[in-house]
Amino acid sequence: MSFLIFALTYPFIWVLSRLPMRILYIKSDIFFFLIYYVFRYRKQVVYDNISLVFPEKSSEEKKRISKLFFKHFTDLFMESVKAFSISEKEILKRYKYKNPELINDFVKQGKSIALVGAHQANWEWSISLPLIAAGNIYGAYTKLGNKYFEKAVRDSREKFGIIGYKTSDTVKGMQKNYTEKIQGLYILLSDQSPQLHKTHYWTEFFGVKVPIHTGAEMLAKKFDLVVVNYVTRKVKRGHYETEFQMLTESPRAYVDGYEITDKYLALTEENVKKQPELYLWSHKRFKHRDKFEEWQKMRVAKPKTKK
Repeated sequence: MSFLIFALTYPFIWVLSRLPMRILYIKSDIFFFLIYYVFRYRKQVVYDNISLVFPEKSSEEKKRISKLFFKHFTDLFMESVKAFSISEKEILKRYKYKNPELINDFVKQGKSIALVGAHQANWEWSISLPLIAAGNIYGAYTKLGNKYFEKAVRDSREKFGIIGYKTSDTVKGMQKNYTEKIQGLYILLSDQSPQLHKTHYWTEFFGVKVPIHTGAEMLAKKFDLVVVNYVTRKVKRGHYETEFQMLTESPRAYVDGYEITDKYLALTEENVKKQPELYLWSHKRFKHRDKFEEWQKMRVAKPKTKK
């Protein structure tokens, strides 16, 4: 059955990906109309998230940001499809890097890097990173249930040189590289909501107290990784620019709490505010905001592990 589903759908995706971007954006406009006006996909979730983050904005402004988000969202879907067949020349034309020397200088020094980022603008086209950055570049991905789609998606994401890790294998792979002194740059998107039982840290994100992913900071300290943020902005439709922003060269100097994570969150807030319509508001980022006391009770009730 898995192969049948793949055989019936993948050829359509491949043919679609071969179309010029101008045609894909016409299809994106059609999808936007259907998703926004007909099916109303997560429309309330998006509006509620924007209202939570920007309480000072008027209802009209919130609706405007919401509508612009959905226009970008359908564009992003088409751009993700295009990634299956996009050439080096085209992706470098459409997805530029403002200051690659920031990470390349660290690579020349023999240092490994944690490249943290958010689900903002277009993160799918960051598959082009090996075209402008030196060294081994690793990206974690969630394994798909259909093994045929799994291979197709992985091949697409690795075609420019990224080395894919299943999320469950990421720490193991990093440990192996660290032990064998293999330099690496690790792409770690860190802005989503962790599962409640896996949460270690709560703090305010856009003024809302929520559980926070701390994996990037913990790994940076464990493996002595330079921590660099990357933010992508939309220049115009189908064209993006990514900038690298320094967080710390010495993660082990931060011994108290989650200071690096706090710096990352502050920078993410700042970047999102510049182009709010490009953030992934359809994700239920704030779904645990009222569960801090529940989380505390879970921690108290959790049995201690025997040493």
